[in-house]
This record gives sequence, C-alpha cells and structure tokens, in this order.
Amino acid sequence: MTIHEVAEKDLDDWLQLALELWPDYDAADMQAILGTIDQSPREAGFLARDERGKAIGFMNLSLRIDYVPGASQTPVAYLEGIYVQPDRQDQGIGRALISRAEQWAREQGCTELASDVLFDNQLGQAFHKRSGFTEVERVVFYIKQV
Repeated sequence: MTIHEVAEKDLDDWLQLALELWPDYDAADMQAILGTIDQSPREAGFLARDERGKAIGFMNLSLRIDYVPGASQTPVAYLEGIYVQPDRQDQGIGRALISRAEQWAREQGCTELASDVLFDNQLGQAFHKRSGFTEVERVVFYIKQV
C-alpha cells in the first residue's frame, strides 16, 4: 500500500471515494470542494492505493486558525475527513493514513492533530480512540427560524 498527496492524475479516484463517504453531495458540488482543497496552500488531500494501484482510501487535511476545542495552539492540523472502503477496513490502512496526517501536521509546524465525528457515528468514534485521539468536547447544535 502507498499513501501520497493527491495529484492531477488522482482527481477522479479522490472524487469517487469522497462520494462514497459523503453520498448526500452531488458530484459537481463535491468536485468543486475537492478542487478548492487541491488549490489551497492550507489544505491537502491524500490517497491510499493498494499494491495494484487501486484507490482504497483517502483523507482531507487542513490548517485551522479558528477555535478548535482542546487545541493549545493555532494553527491546528485538522482531519476534515477520512475514509477506507468497507472491504479494506481493519487492515491498518486508516492507521497508516493517520500516521501520514501526523507527519503532515509536523511539516506544517503543528504539534496537534484535531478531528471531529458526528455524534451517532460510533464506528468513527471508536476509530479515533484507537488512533490515539482524546475526546475533548460533545456538542449538540440547534437552529431556529426567525
């Protein structure tokens, strides 16, 4: 398996995996989001490929300068999304992506890597705990029309 930063030749594979993780997005909107990440000096996308070169996972990272719960400095390296195809999970690919995220964070001058998981995503929460993340806050957001 290899993990590398997304390049031009990877855009279609990155898009396909992102749509698997976030199926509520349409392809054009997701393509625009990934294009913004690809062009940003404060964001990065990484792909995991198997020994045959097939894309099997990805992660998106950013440098956040806004408030990040539990962070002691700014900017903070932030794991914006991580995904490994279901048939390839529990093979160390997610952990390898996190190791690469930690390396990227250090390269950006950060000493912390932050992330978030939806409240009902038990699988994601368990993955983060196994990967060495510490839970720092739980929040329920509300909105009201006025």
